[in-house]
Amino acid sequence: MSAEQNRKIVEDAVAKWRAGNPDAFYKILDEDVQWTVIGSTEVSGTYTSRQAFIDGAVRKIGKRVDGQVTPEIVDIVSEGDRLVFRWDGSGKMTDGTPYHNRYSWAMTFKNGKVVEGTAYLDTALVNTLMALPSP
Repeated sequence: MSAEQNRKIVEDAVAKWRAGNPDAFYKILDEDVQWTVIGSTEVSGTYTSRQAFIDGAVRKIGKRVDGQVTPEIVDIVSEGDRLVFRWDGSGKMTDGTPYHNRYSWAMTFKNGKVVEGTAYLDTALVNTLMALPSP
């Protein structure tokens, strides 16, 4: 697929996420995606499948957010099968504290699916979030 097609895949998934369907983004990840969350937080590490990433990071974060983290695209840079998606995520932590994080996700596509990704983000904020009790 072309760089422009990969960009469209991300834009469409983010539009669905913003409309209340955050799972739409995770469906563009290959089942066997290699996804790395940088840092030394509770959710940092390399996940070797979509489900492992969802269980090990997405759900753990989601339990401490009131509602969903809403994405706002900052920029998408795409060249060949590589794409960098920079976005701001906003929401509210379960204790009422505002949650505003800037993310950069570097991804590699193959046949319309993300097969490898690295998430760069404010890990200090993630540590604050993860310190909240899990409901």
